Amino acid sequence: MDLTVLYRGPLASCDYDCPYCPFAKRRDSREQLRADRAALERFTAWAAAQTDDRLSVLFTPWGEGLVRSWYRKALTELSHRPHIRRVAIQTNLSCRTDWMADADPAKLALWCTYHPDQTPYDRFIAKCRDLMRREIRFSVGIVGFPAHLAEAHRLRADLPPHIYLWVNAPEGHEVSDAEAEAWTELDPLFPYSRRPHRSAGLPCRTGESVISVDGEGIVRRCHFVRAELGNLYDGSYRRALRPRACPLAVCDCHIGYVHLETLPLYDVFAGGVLERIPASIPPAHSPVPPALDLLRAQSGSRSGRLAST
Repeated sequence: MDLTVLYRGPLASCDYDCPYCPFAKRRDSREQLRADRAALERFTAWAAAQTDDRLSVLFTPWGEGLVRSWYRKALTELSHRPHIRRVAIQTNLSCRTDWMADADPAKLALWCTYHPDQTPYDRFIAKCRDLMRREIRFSVGIVGFPAHLAEAHRLRADLPPHIYLWVNAPEGHEVSDAEAEAWTELDPLFPYSRRPHRSAGLPCRTGESVISVDGEGIVRRCHFVRAELGNLYDGSYRRALRPRACPLAVCDCHIGYVHLETLPLYDVFAGGVLERIPASIPPAHSPVPPALDLLRAQSGSRSGRLAST
């Protein structure tokens, strides 16, 4: 069985204090960190043992994982397992990078976010260049606040063309047509992020070939649907895996809507769904992909964001 697993344990601490993030500068207690480490080690052992399956694993912690040794260890260990197709993590790239020398660069991937008001630009771009030197797969992104536009252009100019620069529409900010045009010049795929996607009753791969797992091993179809499918560690979730429609009105997070079967994103990101790397990167100023005509017809207003996300 081919299975994609999105893991999110109890870790909720972060070394950044982005004003829009509820986990900004949050500090987990020692007990909470021990619990997170134990949960991650249990999950890593499970993933390593699933040799009859082909697994792809994406770590999506609320906080910053790579500043914690147990996340670096988990990524390194899983990258060397033959049945693991890809192991990736969302990160602000504030961590050191020397640990990646022990990982398999053919399996490891990073989904990196640049926060201009949280880290010096030169430090961030130096980390990106180190990833390139180590031949680590990664994408780089930025939240599309108007104040970030100049820094995003600087980043695009300093990154080689083969590194994808994605832009997320900012929560709580209605993106004007002029702003959207400016962001789309940098990221031709930005229109996918601009507005939520209607998803109610539409087929989605989550719950069939994609699952979400928390620190207790509770399996759900995705991070945004709270209904439980079973438990990872007793195998009860497997009986629940089947094609199913989305029960929510809209989906507005990339790690959710990328799996909607009504969107062409498995083709767009073929071979790089976990780490958000397109199969081919549209050049800047390229025409909007034809598939976005369908997207615009399906999308609702950003004001309809789900409270559960």
